[in-house]
Amino acid sequence: FVGKGIYDVDIFEKALKNRFPENSILSHDLLEGCYLRSGLLSDVQLYEKYPSLYSTDVSRRHRWIRGDWQLLSWVLPTTLGPNGTHPKNTLSALSRWKIFDNLRRSVVPQSLLLLLIYGWIFSSSSGFWMEAVIALLIIPSVCASLFDLARKSEDISLWQHLVATAYAAGRHLTNTGFSLVSLPYEAFYSSHAIILALWRMLITHKNMLEWTPSHQLNPSDNTSLLSAYRNMWVSPTLVFSLIILFPAANGAAFVAALPLLLIWILSPAIVWQLGLPLTREIPVLAAEQIIFLRKLARKTWAFFESSVGPDDNWLPPDNIQEIPVAIVAHRTSPTNMGITLLANLTAYDFGYISVGQFIHRTENTIQTMTKLERYRGHFYNWYDTISLVPLEPRYISTVDSGNLSAHLLTLRAGLTALSDQPLVNPRLFEGLLDTLQILIDAAG
Repeated sequence: FVGKGIYDVDIFEKALKNRFPENSILSHDLLEGCYLRSGLLSDVQLYEKYPSLYSTDVSRRHRWIRGDWQLLSWVLPTTLGPNGTHPKNTLSALSRWKIFDNLRRSVVPQSLLLLLIYGWIFSSSSGFWMEAVIALLIIPSVCASLFDLARKSEDISLWQHLVATAYAAGRHLTNTGFSLVSLPYEAFYSSHAIILALWRMLITHKNMLEWTPSHQLNPSDNTSLLSAYRNMWVSPTLVFSLIILFPAANGAAFVAALPLLLIWILSPAIVWQLGLPLTREIPVLAAEQIIFLRKLARKTWAFFESSVGPDDNWLPPDNIQEIPVAIVAHRTSPTNMGITLLANLTAYDFGYISVGQFIHRTENTIQTMTKLERYRGHFYNWYDTISLVPLEPRYISTVDSGNLSAHLLTLRAGLTALSDQPLVNPRLFEGLLDTLQILIDAAG
């Protein structure tokens, strides 16, 4: 169970009724999964939007750490129950380890930072401790890269696999480098989250469910360089404190630590730079490229112009075979119908047909679509374009239905805009020029 799941509500209520204290569990998903268990769905992918700013990600992880530490009693022999009771902990050893491992991961930045400070100030082997910390950060990335390298899919070539593995290894190492850059701040906010959770659990018993959804955070409040230094003040402050301590403790270690200390001073600026929105360069096409694309568009429209007509009830054939013999596949799908409707709209926008032709072709296709047999309003996935009978086996495709819905929404916007267009298409002559250039190419 990794935070996303589909529950059987009745079993959920039965298994968890009167088991937890009220208003004290923030990270409920892991704990619920430990009690309810789970089934694996290997053919389902779930997507979640990732924060675009480091400050937003930190706010989210701060909440996760608080929630993890509020589950501390579920690692112990007795847990927290309703009405102040302390029932016996019935979780399995594996479930307790899952909870404990989250607690362990929340103190990793602090541990690494303390190792570095110990090596620089109190140890005569400062270089060893720096190498040890860097190794602890890099080894997981190296292991993940080696695992990716050994796990080659049969569907791709060896070269593609090597390129993909190298790209993934680069991402792993980049993340490792960023972890080192932001180490003081990571240690600070992790410690703050732990202390805050313990304070609320043991002392105040208030605000234990405090949670600001990521979509309610205002990214514009944290986009300046000054705000980055204001949020990550702990990094440069720690560096200046260490500079004061170095001469009195281990001056030689200062030279070895200087590059990393400078990076920590600049870490807010690095985070600010990484958070800047990506600028996309607008491509500038040469005249020859524009002519090539317009001729390609005109040839594409020629397919719909010649193939979608009364012979097929104004429905598009799925494909046309030219070699070894010409064969027209007189069948169509909701996706094909939607693409045809947008092809009419695009042909009008490019000046290949007049507004009258556009409306005529669109009306004919939609009238045919209203005659097609449907199941509860949904189009079947395949129809014979001549008899208009659904092809066997009959089924509904959510993909094709979704495609058609999107195409119809786009068509609606195009039809609505027609009232604001001049009677004569201003791109009519551009369309005629595209046709003329194709005829010139054909003539040699």
